[in-house]
Amino acid sequence: MPLGTLDRTPPPFFKQGPSALSKLVVFSALALFLMVADLRFRLTEPIRTAMAVVLYPVQWAVLQPVQLAAMAGGYFTSLHAAQKSEGEALQRLAVQAERSLQLEQITLENQRLRELLAMRERIGTQAIGAQVLYDAADPYSRKIVIDRGQTHGIEAGSPVVDESGVLGQVTRVYPLVSEVTLLIDRDQAIPVLNTRTGVRSVAYGQPSTNGDGLELRYTLASADIAEGDLLSTSGVDGVYPAGLPVARVTLVERQAESSFARIQCEPLARVQGTLHVLVLGSIASALPPSPLAEPTDAPRPTRANRPGVRSTAP
Repeated sequence: MPLGTLDRTPPPFFKQGPSALSKLVVFSALALFLMVADLRFRLTEPIRTAMAVVLYPVQWAVLQPVQLAAMAGGYFTSLHAAQKSEGEALQRLAVQAERSLQLEQITLENQRLRELLAMRERIGTQAIGAQVLYDAADPYSRKIVIDRGQTHGIEAGSPVVDESGVLGQVTRVYPLVSEVTLLIDRDQAIPVLNTRTGVRSVAYGQPSTNGDGLELRYTLASADIAEGDLLSTSGVDGVYPAGLPVARVTLVERQAESSFARIQCEPLARVQGTLHVLVLGSIASALPPSPLAEPTDAPRPTRANRPGVRSTAP
């Protein structure tokens, strides 16, 4: 078969159709038409709505891992921030609690100092303020040590009071410190006066495991004394000024087989935990000299100038 007679046209299966430029022009025009139509007449809005409804489950399923990861990161971030905030809050709370305790302690100390100053004005005698350093190491006695001694004018035997009443007596004096024996010590005794009845008595120290206190010994069972009576210093000993509060009666027991009543008292002064005290001056030094006292520098009369004695000189 000669070559000139062959058909050179492609078969219909490989036929390309319109050219690429024609397709570009047609589709560009179609796209412009659709954009203008959608902008003016909202033609594609139902199509978009239907597609959004169809694609929403797919979109939700795809976004779940991202949201879970974000939630986990937010949880750990918020947990760390919460723990940090809690630690800072606890630190601030501890500081505020410490300041609150300091404020309460300062307020209480200020109140007690004011009461101590009021006690000093009420007593009207010379007094020296002192601070309690520590309790004595002897477990069989009730003593405290104050920061005032001989160099500050403290004398042995001086009474010691706090803002509530009589606390004890100075029993030993050193150059810079002094030792005070409390009223509740078993070797201490103080004359007291019942402010309700005016009856005088003597209160003795009575330390015990149940609570340190005082005891009125050798009081007749028929004596007029009751629980709640206030006992103050009588002043007959010349050591304690009269009228200082000492104790309050807490127990009165009268037994038929005994002639004396068992009377226990609670000291008004804070025998435990006191911080500031007043050391009172000696009552003898505050008293004016007696007019009946004979001056020491006056010449003593001799036999020659005594009244009623005749001289034997020539």
